[in-house]
Amino acid sequence: MSALNELRQLKGVKQESTDNKAAYLFLLPWLIGLVVITIGPMIASLYLSFTDYSLLAAPDWIGIKNYQRMASDPRLLNSIRVTLTYVLVSTPLQLGLALVIAVLLNRGMRGLAFYRSVFYLPSLMGSSVAIALLWRQIFGTDGLINQILRGLGWANPPGWIADPGTALYTIILLHVWTFGSPMIIFLAGLRQIPDMYYEAASVDGASKWTQFWHITMPLLSPIIFFNLVLQIIGAFQSFTQAFIVSGGNGGPSDSTMFYTLYLYQKGFAQLEMGYAAAMAWLLVLIVGIFTFLNFFLSKYWVFYDD
Repeated sequence: MSALNELRQLKGVKQESTDNKAAYLFLLPWLIGLVVITIGPMIASLYLSFTDYSLLAAPDWIGIKNYQRMASDPRLLNSIRVTLTYVLVSTPLQLGLALVIAVLLNRGMRGLAFYRSVFYLPSLMGSSVAIALLWRQIFGTDGLINQILRGLGWANPPGWIADPGTALYTIILLHVWTFGSPMIIFLAGLRQIPDMYYEAASVDGASKWTQFWHITMPLLSPIIFFNLVLQIIGAFQSFTQAFIVSGGNGGPSDSTMFYTLYLYQKGFAQLEMGYAAAMAWLLVLIVGIFTFLNFFLSKYWVFYDD
């Protein structure tokens, strides 16, 4: 009897080994891609950040000089300020608008699928070159916005993308307009909230506003947190909008000089690849800090019903 059990155990071990080999075989393309496309370039970039490298000659090891140089680079410091302004202003506005639209759509209006598709469409096109070019025309000196303002009696409206005081906010408005992706996620989260909570609150005499703040927001807080983390990371990586709207130079007066745009200029326009690699790792650090803060603060406002 014991010999039979040992035989069964041996067969089980062989079967498990065969299953593991099959699993690794199916995972092999992904593992190769992870090493070749992600981990390998990251290690190479980390090495290059400690070198003077111009693509035209072999990298020259210079230690931490690239990182020391960043501390005294006024354009880099300005790009961090511009990017932080963009992230901290556009992300709350985008998520707020997405939540409002999701709440309205969740009321069960007719043609929901159509409206959901229409509102999601800008998210598909918002980072495209065509939409950025269109946005540049809309907010140009003779663009659609100024034509409307002149029709309303404003004789000399400003050139919104040519004014350092307003250029960044036109790009923020473009980012807010692409609220479709977080809206769809909010809508899915709203559909998961049981109706019994609202029914019980109505019986107790709670108003719609009270129900929203004390039922909807707490139960939706994990979805809000998820959207917040994703949108902050995405906002830090924004590039196309600033590049197209500013003509690639971050103007006027560096008012739209996003961090990614300055990194592009250093790496691909001025061929300072070592410095650009150091900038990339600083961006990783900044995004990591914001992500850590979000996770740390989430315990104070994110509610999980388990």
